[in-house]
Amino acid sequence: MLNEQTHEKLITMKLFGMAAGFKERLNRIDHQDLNPSALIGLLVDDEYLHRENRRLATLLKGAKFKDHSACLEAIDYTAARGIAKARILELAQNRWVNERQSILITGPAGAGKSFLAQALGHNACRAGLSVHYLRLPALLQQFVQARAQGTYAQLLKRLGRLSVLVIDDLGLSGITGQEGQDLLEILEERYGKGPSIVTSQLPISDWHEYLGAGRIADAILDRLIHNAHRIELTSRESMRKIIKGGSNALPLTEKRPS
Repeated sequence: MLNEQTHEKLITMKLFGMAAGFKERLNRIDHQDLNPSALIGLLVDDEYLHRENRRLATLLKGAKFKDHSACLEAIDYTAARGIAKARILELAQNRWVNERQSILITGPAGAGKSFLAQALGHNACRAGLSVHYLRLPALLQQFVQARAQGTYAQLLKRLGRLSVLVIDDLGLSGITGQEGQDLLEILEERYGKGPSIVTSQLPISDWHEYLGAGRIADAILDRLIHNAHRIELTSRESMRKIIKGGSNALPLTEKRPS
């Protein structure tokens, strides 16, 4: 009876991970001889893991990745496309986020640019960082809608607060002067606050011309290219034919062995 009351109190206090662990561990034969300090330690671990996984789920939901299988563990290094595992492992430390260093990923269609960008974003979410994924056409459309609704400034602030902004498919279609100005505004809002991951089929040497070759193009590239990591992918065969859909995000960690 006392155990049931304790379980209900844990639920009332919203200690859901501890409550679930309390009920599970009391029923385990191999836990019957645990001393109180060991049991409390395991229950604290249960609560911590529950909260971290819930936070990760919230961050991944807010990121709006289109490929839920994209994570660093799923990167294929066997295909000859210019991905150095040592470099990816270095980026996995997320120092590029803390140092406000953007990542620019270029390569032909099907080389895996979007997958890699989302995998790096997913890894940032695991570290508790806020990430949002948008294809450039969708980002530009958001600016059009925000301007019409009078929420342009709010949109800039919301995107500016993100730890990482992923902009996919730069250069797939033409860009107008107003769209270039909008892109500059968000990069300016984020400059010195948080980095971006940008993917494009165009080589970086062609970005200036794509962006209009004027002062706005100069300003955009100044904010994007300075101190950025560049990853140039090559591929003879589309990775879409190789990589198939997988499961949802992996758990943040596993329970400590008892």
